[in-house]
Amino acid sequence: MANFDLIMPKMGESVAEATIIKWTKNEGDKIKIDETVLEIATDKVDSEIPSPFEGTLVKKLFKEGDVVQVGAVIAQISSDASASVSEAPKTNAPVEKKTETVQSSSAVSAPAPQTNNDYGQSDKFYSPLVKSIAKEEGISLAELDSIKGTGQDGRVTKADILAYLPNRGKQNTTSTQQSAPQKAAAGASTTTVSAGENAVIVNRPAVAVGAGDEIIEMDRMRKMISDHMVMSKHVSPHVTSFVEADVTNLVQWRDKVKKDFEKRDGEKLTFTPLFIEAVARAIKDFPMINVSVDQTATKIIKRKNINIGMATALPSGNLIVPVIKNADEKNLLGLTKNVNDLAARARANKLAPDEISGGTFTLTNVGGFGNVMGTPIINQPQVAILAVGTIKKKPAVIETPQGDMIGIRQFMFLSLSYDHRVVDGSLGGSFVRRVADYLENWDINRTA
Repeated sequence: MANFDLIMPKMGESVAEATIIKWTKNEGDKIKIDETVLEIATDKVDSEIPSPFEGTLVKKLFKEGDVVQVGAVIAQISSDASASVSEAPKTNAPVEKKTETVQSSSAVSAPAPQTNNDYGQSDKFYSPLVKSIAKEEGISLAELDSIKGTGQDGRVTKADILAYLPNRGKQNTTSTQQSAPQKAAAGASTTTVSAGENAVIVNRPAVAVGAGDEIIEMDRMRKMISDHMVMSKHVSPHVTSFVEADVTNLVQWRDKVKKDFEKRDGEKLTFTPLFIEAVARAIKDFPMINVSVDQTATKIIKRKNINIGMATALPSGNLIVPVIKNADEKNLLGLTKNVNDLAARARANKLAPDEISGGTFTLTNVGGFGNVMGTPIINQPQVAILAVGTIKKKPAVIETPQGDMIGIRQFMFLSLSYDHRVVDGSLGGSFVRRVADYLENWDINRTA
């Protein structure tokens, strides 16, 4: 009988830790190879962790809600199989990242007396990260218990405690002076939106709730999207350039080949892989659109790989961005298979964390919702995102050797939002024009 360590796996190049959402196995349960042992969540995606061993779950080293660093041992499994025990670092406590709390000058107040900082004595569950912040800020157990949580089962999250800090010490005074309606109209509240190395102070206006209004709690993914969008607008000065492209040749070519393509290769040929091919070609022409700005905002990181994310709407109404890695190295069939596979698994919540990380540029198709154009928000740490609108027939002037004539053509708007810190109008405008050129000059005789 040997004991094996179950390790928190690496889940993408930018993911350093994960939160345990749910244990699907209890201590003493039998486990088969590749059977799910627990479910985890990162700031990017939810995942299931399967067991690489067959045996019995002997010990769970973390609880639900704990934040665990990648590479840490999360459980021990006993097995009769003769294999060596993992030499991964053994830890019985979550490894926490250092948290920097940003406060407005008007929000500084004396810390509460540390009468009881043994947060383990509370009836409520607190993650190690929340405990760490509470300890640094001198928040007592009683005070921590009084914070209203927005997490699962009312748990206090990192966002809750950071939102609480600026108004700390004001709660009792406010409650004795104002009624509930007066509180709603009293003014803005201050909270901290944190994403990676960026921390943003957000002043949120007070919102009154009227009779008959429905209050809907954001789910975890929607909260993350919200934070990411606010952070992106704070970090990058956005500029958007527009081009209208005549994509008649592209539409006619796809109409001509799509049935044979699907019959031969078993894949539906949508417009998305065609757009991605044009974008990848344009990036090779303008490589400075395929960059990031480092954390000091003084250095530009020029990316070697062209990894194009495609924004995908989920049945829940949320959005996720799976990534086509090395898009410039794939032929049309390879792009089509990659696009169809990632889109299907995204909607089924079956994406691996690595499949939504590492993007260097993003494409979003607002035309899928009947929109003619959009002004998308940059997917940090990228510096540009392209939106393609719906394709519509329009009358147009056509130049021919015999003179100008009026004809029906297929047109589409392309809109490129870019980070004006490093992408000027010349580069941004030239890039989106080049994408349009590749689409307009599509070879109608091309072999699919």
